[in-house]
Amino acid sequence: MLIRKTAFILLLFITFIGCKPILHTIDKGYETLENLDGDDEEVNAVVEKIYNPIDHYTKKEVMIEMRDGVKLHTTIYSPKDTSKTYPILMQRTPYSCRPYGEEFRAKLGPNKYLMQEGNIMVYQDVRGRWNSEGVYDNMRAYIPNKTETQFDEASDTYDTIEWLVNNVENNNRKVGTYGISYPGFYATYSLLDSHPALKAVSPQACIGDFFFDDFIHNGAFLLSYWRATSVFGYMKDQPTKESWYAFPDIGTEDQHQFFLDHMPLSKLNKFYDSTNVFMEQIKTHVTYDEFWKSRGIIQHLKDIKPATMIVGGLFDAEDLYGPFNTYKSIEKNSDNYNTVVFGPWSHGDWARSKDRQVVGNIHFGDSISDHFQKNIETKFFNHFLKGEADGETNLPEAQFFNTGTKEWQSFDVWPPKNTTKESYYMQPYERLTQQPNKMYGVSEFISDPKKPVPYTEDIKVGFTPRKFMTDDQRFASRRPDVLTFETEILENDVTLAGDILTKLYVSTTGTAADWIVKVIDVFPANTKNTEDVQDHLKLSNYHMMVRSEVLRGRFRNSMLEPEPFVPNEKTKVNLKLQDVFHTFKKGHKIQVQVQSTFFPYIDANPQTYVDNIFEAKESDFQKQTHKVFNDSSIEFTVLK
Repeated sequence: MLIRKTAFILLLFITFIGCKPILHTIDKGYETLENLDGDDEEVNAVVEKIYNPIDHYTKKEVMIEMRDGVKLHTTIYSPKDTSKTYPILMQRTPYSCRPYGEEFRAKLGPNKYLMQEGNIMVYQDVRGRWNSEGVYDNMRAYIPNKTETQFDEASDTYDTIEWLVNNVENNNRKVGTYGISYPGFYATYSLLDSHPALKAVSPQACIGDFFFDDFIHNGAFLLSYWRATSVFGYMKDQPTKESWYAFPDIGTEDQHQFFLDHMPLSKLNKFYDSTNVFMEQIKTHVTYDEFWKSRGIIQHLKDIKPATMIVGGLFDAEDLYGPFNTYKSIEKNSDNYNTVVFGPWSHGDWARSKDRQVVGNIHFGDSISDHFQKNIETKFFNHFLKGEADGETNLPEAQFFNTGTKEWQSFDVWPPKNTTKESYYMQPYERLTQQPNKMYGVSEFISDPKKPVPYTEDIKVGFTPRKFMTDDQRFASRRPDVLTFETEILENDVTLAGDILTKLYVSTTGTAADWIVKVIDVFPANTKNTEDVQDHLKLSNYHMMVRSEVLRGRFRNSMLEPEPFVPNEKTKVNLKLQDVFHTFKKGHKIQVQVQSTFFPYIDANPQTYVDNIFEAKESDFQKQTHKVFNDSSIEFTVLK
């Protein structure tokens, strides 16, 4: 009891006073993308007090030569105990191997358990980033059937593993790769043309395609990641241990107003010039053309050999498309050991050791991330890198956390086999029913791109939107430019387990429109508050967002060939939402909201068709009346 109390006090102390950062901050008060991809400073500080890696590991920095002569900076942490051999766990990252030199990272590897039991931990700056040589290519395209002189991230990984197994002492010639977000993309990449020594790979919150992850969602530009383009857009001409890119100073803590003041998007050009290569690519390639297609990795995931464990957060605002489709593609096209884990996490939460797992205002349970690290992640890597490696891990095929009942469930396949498709219809008078109304009806609203619907009530500036994924949506449901459809109070539990397809029939007085659909769990009036709820909110009648997605309407039929709407013409618009695992409990209500702005999570559609939205003029931004016809429906995957 005393030990537990001491640890708790220590954690509180660290939480309030802060801790020594390993990675830099962007601006005062904001986390870097580096920190968001798995290094938790609170965890690091606690670990440093209990288990200091410098006492147990040696550190070595090397430059490993690739097949084309380019050398990549690689940091190797090896256990001081040399009486046995160890597997190699490697993360390739665009976010740096810091700290360079004699200083140690406070936490090594995917989690503290794998660190403390002993593994060779390797970090590598990918080609063209930080202290590595070469030219960086954001989401470098994979090259099948490479010639001897051709390279990509797959060949760089292969060459690195080849060097490591032949030059690092006391390794057992078994290698695992892992990473969260962008490092997760590189982990996925390691599966292609994989080295024979690569036995276990865990892509986590892995980017699958930048046209559907992070910066663009179904053709809509995510303003919430606009500042992050500086991280990936500016090139360097030589290895460096210091940051070479700068973040735009927007001069305010109110990003909603900032982006309103800089509408249209061309007003943002003054913050980034043409030297920001990635921003120029986004502005130039406004459809799902060959530039984006070639950089997507999902289509290449065939005949995979290493064991894989895909990990994601059900409330990840950045990367849901990637992990879901990575798992499904491997499962469909390969015969390897392939498992998937999704928990009640925002981006990278599973790598953090928070006793209390909270997303926004919603508490999902305690020690959930620690459970994953100890009983799932560590077991996976140990089995394939230290154990029998026969696939008998005693881990289920799919482990999903039910975000309604707040408990883990296991399945033999995902989506589960015992599901059915059920449609709910968007009826007049804000009704959501399973019985279509054969009478003609329509719901309409006026959408003003100059007064867009906020995606959150919070006034802030940040990079990664996190808490809004479970935010209370009452503020939106009470706006006249948001259509709200709601069931009666449920008499039985309804569990959604899989994807969601919205089948809209719409019209607009304009020639362009975005369509945003949100699925919401309406809590009963007698729901009691927890300590996690913001002061101005109550869980009584809370409207918890379960899933949301946007479709830029011009891409309703093709992501490559956009087309305008014909004014006032009834038009079919299908919008797929990523998988959920959520039980709407008896006494709750299912709600669906439909709107046309979601600002500034995404940019505002001018509602006048222009070929390139980055070239839209102020005069293009016009109020329009949008209609949703009552034969519109939403199709849920329901677990039976």
